[in-house]
Amino acid sequence: MKLDILAFGAHPDDVELGCGATLAKEIAAGKKVGIIDLTRGELGTRGTAETRDAESNEAANILGASIRINLAFADGFFVNDQKHQLEVIKIIRKYQPEIVMCNAITDRHIDHGKGSKLVSDACFLSGLIKIDTKFDADDMQWQDPWRPKQVYHYIQWQPIEPDFLVDVSGFMDKKEASVLAYKTQFYDPKSDAPETPISSKNFTDSIAYRAKDLGRLVGVDYAEGFTVERYPVVNSLFDLK
Repeated sequence: MKLDILAFGAHPDDVELGCGATLAKEIAAGKKVGIIDLTRGELGTRGTAETRDAESNEAANILGASIRINLAFADGFFVNDQKHQLEVIKIIRKYQPEIVMCNAITDRHIDHGKGSKLVSDACFLSGLIKIDTKFDADDMQWQDPWRPKQVYHYIQWQPIEPDFLVDVSGFMDKKEASVLAYKTQFYDPKSDAPETPISSKNFTDSIAYRAKDLGRLVGVDYAEGFTVERYPVVNSLFDLK
């Protein structure tokens, strides 16, 4: 199955928090979207790998993603090396996305920057014809090279200056529902689990008010921001809003 967009996250919930409304908007417009989690988030203070598995599947269903795959890299300890790059390359070549979205280039959690660089490097390497891969070891055919047209990085904990914004007005309800599918991770006044930076009510409220503030800057209700690796191009000045 060919996908239009493949969104990567170092942990389950990264994609929903970073670009959930954008994905929901593209899916509503008929685009096919897949989500790839690099780890199961097993080092997270709250919940377990098993609860994160169930929560991530529910979140994918809320957004309407075509596929969701977890590569089960080691949370906190995966590295950007040949072994991990090849696993990401296999995914890129299998689904042949036009656009890849991935973690912020730099952020509070060390896995976010690592995941960002790993996916970005794999996108480049995936286009090289002398790297041979098979999706499964017993596949009969080698995969064809494939390089996405664009790699975009969503914004996470740190308020990075975006290179462009997507108007996501009308899709924040889907984003918030997909985020809150991670019941073990976010604000729950009845929970006796240890508190974390993302389990406060302030953080849950920030999902909407950060998007609203970005929207304010460009005259829309809500927006999500992204940074780019290479300049986007338009055919006309009038394509820009």
